[in-house]
Amino acid sequence: MQNRSHDAVVSAQFSPQADAYLRSAVHAGGEDLARLGAIIGALPPGMALDLGCGGGHVAYLLAPLMREVTAFDLSDAMLATVQAEAARRGLSNLVTRQGSVDALPWPDQSFDLVVSRYSAHHWQDVAGGLREARRVLKPGGLAVFMDVVAPPSPLLDTWLQTLELLRDPSHVRDYSTAEWGSMLGEAGFQRGATEHFRLRLEFQSWVQRMQTPEIQVAAIRALQQQAGTEMVQHFAIEADGSFTIDTALLVAEG
Repeated sequence: MQNRSHDAVVSAQFSPQADAYLRSAVHAGGEDLARLGAIIGALPPGMALDLGCGGGHVAYLLAPLMREVTAFDLSDAMLATVQAEAARRGLSNLVTRQGSVDALPWPDQSFDLVVSRYSAHHWQDVAGGLREARRVLKPGGLAVFMDVVAPPSPLLDTWLQTLELLRDPSHVRDYSTAEWGSMLGEAGFQRGATEHFRLRLEFQSWVQRMQTPEIQVAAIRALQQQAGTEMVQHFAIEADGSFTIDTALLVAEG
């Protein structure tokens, strides 16, 4: 058994897959990303932070709209990929910084905008990460969090978390929108609008992107094949294992 921190598990999971996440259609596009562009397009240019930037798709969207964008991630390999892609796209105002979300290396009120997409479900201390996001956001600044969200049903919730963890041992939890509301309030945010989306995950690319071991892929498929009607209908489980999940875009103010 390996003895390493959760942050080390996250970095080990994602560092070898940096290029895969850059090329991932799920991460490079989507209704939520388009909606983010519309929201940010109405703001004056300022200083922006992309928390848990992964392949950098939020940062690439923000860079033409903001004065400066910092892409922040645990993985040095991810950041190197983002830096190279930013240079290729000519985004000279996009910079990178390595670290953990629960100890952000900036003074209070450093950013006009904080965004995080498909990252918070990996955070060991999501409450601490949200408090840090609030701390570095200027008064009246905007925060936007986008992530997979758990269904309110305990049965469906358990199934979602199980599939996620079998695919990726760095997974912590997909939170419900009610949990998100509570956590944002406790972190000091003023909660704004929430928008919901459905996201189809093509099974083979979903597991290949994370290089999920075959034994765990087989376990996921075995669970899907034993799923009751409630799971099959909610997650729209298809014959090849592809399925559909709920995501949300949550707007908050500092």
